[in-house]
Amino acid sequence: MLKSDSSKNETNFWISYADLMGGLLFVFILLIGAILVKSTIIKNSLKEKESIVSEQNKTLNKQSNYLTTITKELQIKEEEINKLRNLLAQRQEALDNSNKILTITQNSLKLKSNEIERLNQLLLAQNTKIDNYSNHIVLLENMLNEQNRTLSSSQKELEEYKNRVMVLSNRLNQKDKKLKLTDEKLLKLLKALDNKQTKYDELLTKLQAQKAKIKSLTGIKLKVIAELKKALGDKVNIDKKSGSLRLASNILFDKGSAVLKESAKAQLKANFIDYVSALINNKNIAEHLDKIVIEGHTDSDGSYLYNLKLSQQRAFAVMNYLLTLDYIKKNNIKDKLVASGRSYLDVIKHNGVEDKDASRRIEIKFKLKNQDAMYEIERILDAD
Repeated sequence: MLKSDSSKNETNFWISYADLMGGLLFVFILLIGAILVKSTIIKNSLKEKESIVSEQNKTLNKQSNYLTTITKELQIKEEEINKLRNLLAQRQEALDNSNKILTITQNSLKLKSNEIERLNQLLLAQNTKIDNYSNHIVLLENMLNEQNRTLSSSQKELEEYKNRVMVLSNRLNQKDKKLKLTDEKLLKLLKALDNKQTKYDELLTKLQAQKAKIKSLTGIKLKVIAELKKALGDKVNIDKKSGSLRLASNILFDKGSAVLKESAKAQLKANFIDYVSALINNKNIAEHLDKIVIEGHTDSDGSYLYNLKLSQQRAFAVMNYLLTLDYIKKNNIKDKLVASGRSYLDVIKHNGVEDKDASRRIEIKFKLKNQDAMYEIERILDAD
């Protein structure tokens, strides 16, 4: 009986234990499921946040690229502004020098006018004194006449009148001496004025000679162009006004490209050598030659900065090719070569209408020593 109860209790214990373990296992499974669900939700949330962050990074990259582009454009504009400031400073300096010369001339004329006015005042004062002396003499004569009429009546009065006359005569002598001294001073002033007039005439003659000399210097460019035409003839076509060599861009480059065509290199080389040889082999030109400028030009299609970049790249491409020529090294003209882009600042027009084919070009031109200064001097002289 006791064994049966004990066996039953053990069975109940193990059943209860199994139920407890089953309940714990169920709770554990629920916890694991909850953890897996939570993990899945968190993973999905993280993926959404990662995609948002990725989109934000792309937006930031685009904004960074845009800011970089704007910064480059601002740097280019700042360089252009600095160039314009330097050019304005040079022109202002030339104007200041001219103003100084004009100021000196005006001051000289003012001094001369003031001296003449002073001399006129001195002459007027002297005339006034002479008139006063004449009045005194008239008075003396009247007094003498009166004394002669009263001579018979009073000898003493006559003596007194004589004494007075002597005093007045002495005064007149003193006045005469002073007048003589004044006349001598006036003569000296007139001589000094004549000397200043002579110096002024000499200065004016020198200024006229210098003006003629400057005029001849400013005509050097026309002489150089004439020498170029004479040396080149019909071999190379140059611009009549500027004397530059013009090459069409469609021959040298593809549209929108800055890569020099292989087929164009031979013609570019021949034209460049003919043009530069005419410059450096002519003594009348070589002594005034400063730089050989390679300029890129575009038409007005597109923005200014786009065309500026394209024109600069094309000018550099031409210069890079020319620097590979043995002709450059042989004649030692590497340091004279300069390349620049002009965008569409100098388009070519016919009857007021832009010729876009002609505007797209490369120009090779010469720059003379002190050319900017000569241009400013010539402009000022022409204005005078």
